[in-house]
Amino acid sequence: MFGPPQTISKKAGGINTVIGCRYAEDTLKGDTDHVVRQRQIYSQAAYGASGRWEIYGRIGISDLQIADAFRSSSALTTVSKDSFEENWKFFGTLGARAYYPVNSIFGVGAFVQGSCNFGNFTDETGGTSAGVPFTADMKVKYLWDVNFGIGVQASVPYGIQLYAGPFVYYTEADAYLSGSVPGIQSGAEKTSLKNASAVGGFFGVAVGLGRGFGLQIEGQYTDRFSAGSAITYTY
Repeated sequence: MFGPPQTISKKAGGINTVIGCRYAEDTLKGDTDHVVRQRQIYSQAAYGASGRWEIYGRIGISDLQIADAFRSSSALTTVSKDSFEENWKFFGTLGARAYYPVNSIFGVGAFVQGSCNFGNFTDETGGTSAGVPFTADMKVKYLWDVNFGIGVQASVPYGIQLYAGPFVYYTEADAYLSGSVPGIQSGAEKTSLKNASAVGGFFGVAVGLGRGFGLQIEGQYTDRFSAGSAITYTY
């Protein structure tokens, strides 16, 4: 999640915290296109001031699913399962945002945000290749992304902010197979995975719940749809 362009910290300056969850889908290109899915749970701390700027850090856990990562393109190779799945690994995020209020209702802002997974995701498959049994491990290393976007925000009654805008992004990871298996990853032991689309859009709503608490709900679209929600607290 990117969140609204304007910081939720007090104008005099202060900290806000976030607990959120996100379901993300994207298409990464390697030897072929793969649909990648992640479920994330995270905690975030931020400092902002003047209703104009904010810096934040995030720590969380994420799983990883890669559709058809083990699918064989060779009639001589059969596998026990097609898709890669690995459970929770830690990730971190750093970001910053700036906001300019055009008037009391509308404003525009920009943000930059980068994330990196700290550990390797690992899964395995088995099968036969030319009648010979095999077991192969796959490791996904160095999964990271960087995003830059511009957003428009509108403040409406009852403490609600609506926001939307475009963003550009880059995602990269390396997938390593424990051995060269004909038909899997074109028989290669290493494949670089990169995002198929470079441009997306985001939209969301932020609602004040009282006593410093708030709710954010956001959707993102690249060539796949992602969504998330978060509970915020302003100190």
